[in-house]
Amino acid sequence: MTLSGIEERFSLVTIDKEIFINNFSEDVKTGLTSESKYLSFVYFYDHIGSQLFEQICELPEYYLTRTEADILETNVDDIVSEFSEKTVLVELGSGSSTKTRILIEALLNRQNLAHYTPIDVSHKMLEESSYSLLEAYPDLEINAIAARYNEGIDHLNILKDQQNLITWLGSSIGNFDKSEVATFLRHIREIMHPNDRFLVGIDLQKNKTIIEKAYNDTQGITAEFNLNLLTHVNRELGGNFDLDNFDHKAIYNEELGRIEMYLISNVDQKAFISELDLEVSFTVNETIHTENSCKYSLDDIDTLAEESGLSVEKQWFDTERLFSLNLFAPAVD
Repeated sequence: MTLSGIEERFSLVTIDKEIFINNFSEDVKTGLTSESKYLSFVYFYDHIGSQLFEQICELPEYYLTRTEADILETNVDDIVSEFSEKTVLVELGSGSSTKTRILIEALLNRQNLAHYTPIDVSHKMLEESSYSLLEAYPDLEINAIAARYNEGIDHLNILKDQQNLITWLGSSIGNFDKSEVATFLRHIREIMHPNDRFLVGIDLQKNKTIIEKAYNDTQGITAEFNLNLLTHVNRELGGNFDLDNFDHKAIYNEELGRIEMYLISNVDQKAFISELDLEVSFTVNETIHTENSCKYSLDDIDTLAEESGLSVEKQWFDTERLFSLNLFAPAVD
């Protein structure tokens, strides 16, 4: 396959980087000047962060990726049987698209995949994963969008004469607070036609020890991933954060049913961010809240669907019921 042949099957829309940097600047300033400091999980996924997350997915403690992949492999024929000709596969937060290959191959085998539209914040990761897929699958066409979720969704070209399978894998839904996620899902619902479907991986509530080990791996990759958020600030916004002065911590909040991830200052210190003309002071043991990962009960999933104008059409689980794949359909009024 020639490079030119691949390029004919690939397009990439990039949301203006200046918009991204402006959003990044505003979000960092707001988060680090708040009484309880925080940074948005969205900014984990620069190119380095995306690569680190791929390493996390291979860790023995991180059950989510392999469990979801097992569910996909076991049930992919049942999943794709729902879809007819000219299916468009859309993926939110596509990353390396590793698990998505299971769906792509199944749809191509049925000869009903029109094209694949991955949406990811990392331009470089999108290019790398897309070219890898295009080399592997000569009949595949890719229309990629480099953007955050909401911006990417607004650039989708959802056509009525095609059936769209929108996917959101990896339990990324858990990064949204349960009070916020219904708003996002309603945004998805607004662009769906009656025969479109939304396939979402959702991590389930389970033993606290299993969950906490997944976010505190013995190799320290998750810690490196968390600390890379400060490296991102240093590189893009002229920060001078000393990563040695921060530690990683992830705890399971049983009352709220979520993992909470923090960077903890291990000394009294100050950091300066030149692009923001902002000095940030930390006392020893002060935290920056960087991520939540909510875990759901089956009742939670049903409630979420109802609040979002969706209905749970089908569900698939692993044998230990650690994880779920959920096929949502637009609810009938």
